[in-house]
Amino acid sequence: MAAVIKKVGVIGSGQMGNGIAHVAALGGFEVVLNDVSADRLKSAMATINGNLSRQISKKLISEDARKKALALITATEKLEGLADCDLVIETAVEKEEVKRKIFRDLCSTLKPEAIVASNTSSISITRLAASTDRPERFIGIHFMNPVPVMELVELIRGIATDDATFETSKAFVTKLGKQIAVSEDFPAFIVNRILLPMINEAIYTLYEGVGNVEAIDAAMKLGAHHPMGPLELADFIGLDTCLSIMQVLHEGLADSKYRPCPLLVKYVEAGWLGRKTQRGFYDYRGDKPIPTR
Repeated sequence: MAAVIKKVGVIGSGQMGNGIAHVAALGGFEVVLNDVSADRLKSAMATINGNLSRQISKKLISEDARKKALALITATEKLEGLADCDLVIETAVEKEEVKRKIFRDLCSTLKPEAIVASNTSSISITRLAASTDRPERFIGIHFMNPVPVMELVELIRGIATDDATFETSKAFVTKLGKQIAVSEDFPAFIVNRILLPMINEAIYTLYEGVGNVEAIDAAMKLGAHHPMGPLELADFIGLDTCLSIMQVLHEGLADSKYRPCPLLVKYVEAGWLGRKTQRGFYDYRGDKPIPTR
């Protein structure tokens, strides 16, 4: 039987974590946001407040809804703070060993019936589930970035995920006002399996000198009506995340078409990860972004 979710835990207060906390609180759920540092939590709460205010200015929500949502979110630096949650969603960095450690530490504090979910954009749900004490109550709930704006959530069952967990997760996502795409548990699921090779190909196009940064982005914006060019989008996602997903595809499917472009590797090695470090395919340190190649 599908359980009812009332209290949601979110591990990680970065871009994805604070976005998930934001939409869950707006959906009327109690939310516990967890991160290792008080400063990160403070800045996440400020971001959530800013994003809610932006929704007010766009007449999407009322001031009353903003106050109610903020009142539903509490912050904690300890995983024990998530002990009475019905559902906990992990949004840590896209590295399997980091996620596995979080799940091992988390499961010992949770009630046995709690559902554990990962917001991973590419890693095997079946493998992650195996590092928990509840593989049948483990699922992939992959939100798109930025969470408050994007309509889609991918739901991914591992080999052990039971029907009740799937139905409960589906009801939770629907209550957030999101649309669901159900994906099989294959590397990078649906969205990133299609999107990341496109971005990687755009980087190859730059690497091979077919076009410069501006030409490539303009070509896809004006020629295919993409709201953002692929290199601009890569900077927005984070080049380290793009590389991680391409590596997962390359290793998981063993097909040379998924080989990460050497130029992407070079940018990540330089620490030029896109917007979050102020430099990627564009330099964001001035008044307007300037291509770096």
